[in-house]
Amino acid sequence: MLNLPPWQRSLTPAFGVPAPGQYRAQPEDFIVDEQLDFTPEAHGEHLWLRLEKRNQTTLDMVKQLSRLCGVTPRDIGYSGMKDRVAVARQWLSVHLPGRDAPADLSAFLAALGVTVLEQARHPRKLKRGVHRTNHFTLRLSGEAVQSADFLPRWETLCAQGVPNYFGHQRFGAGARNLQRAAAVLAKGWRKRDDRQGMMLSTARSFLFNELLSARLQDGNWCQPIAGDALMLDGTQSVFGIEAVEESLVERAAALDVHPTGVLWGVGRSAEGDAGAYEAQLAAQHPALCEGLEKSGVRRGQRALRARLIAPQITFDADAVLLSFALPRGSFATAVIGELIHHPDTA
Repeated sequence: MLNLPPWQRSLTPAFGVPAPGQYRAQPEDFIVDEQLDFTPEAHGEHLWLRLEKRNQTTLDMVKQLSRLCGVTPRDIGYSGMKDRVAVARQWLSVHLPGRDAPADLSAFLAALGVTVLEQARHPRKLKRGVHRTNHFTLRLSGEAVQSADFLPRWETLCAQGVPNYFGHQRFGAGARNLQRAAAVLAKGWRKRDDRQGMMLSTARSFLFNELLSARLQDGNWCQPIAGDALMLDGTQSVFGIEAVEESLVERAAALDVHPTGVLWGVGRSAEGDAGAYEAQLAAQHPALCEGLEKSGVRRGQRALRARLIAPQITFDADAVLLSFALPRGSFATAVIGELIHHPDTA
């Protein structure tokens, strides 16, 4: 049975394991604001709603909007999945061609604890992954934030970036999602068994985390190695390298480019030193790798490192407030796990 191992952390060699701490004691301790780089055009068949929710998942919102607007869930669009125990602000779209939303929609949502912050029409459905960043405001407390090394830990993350792990929530409580994914791939993946592709995503996320942990162990997670695919900061543009040039080392140190790791699937494997890490991964988890290849999912790349955007820190009497943004798809829990010891991020 697959379980989550204790993946390597970037700060452990210099600072040791962080002291215990708490986060998300209440939704207001974890605020996430999804950032688009465009605005709706104020016309079209789709009603876009910027909502603020508490203690609800994005899929909860999809179900509620579907019911209130009399449409199917497939008529609801969203860009990213947001945490349940959080104050989360994000856009969703509802396909309402030729008709208005219910007049009392805002009141119905307010009764469910959801606030409509903005609304506008747009010609197209909101697609997955179109937001650029998520901005986080986090409150951490406990022994860790009182430690003398808390501020140096934070400053190191600001300077070097954060290991871009998929968060533990991706794998489910007790790694149940990962175990389900392994079972689905073992018998042969079928679309009807995994309509949203969540099992494929879970397996690929686990393998990515395994590769990232191996490179952290070897100390090259944020440095280019031969055969790497490098991603330009702030974009999804990737280019491959055969050998490591000094200019690339300097760009990586300046957080301008980031090494990437494979999101396993069908496609050409890496070569050189980067290829050796992929070969090691295939040898350690042959069933997952072979199952993903048989599913036909295409190989992808994900940055091994995420840069903290506009980071700020404020010390309170018994807590620390952190403010920063991360590229879409990066997890705030990867930052938290470097700063405090907590079961949800261990």
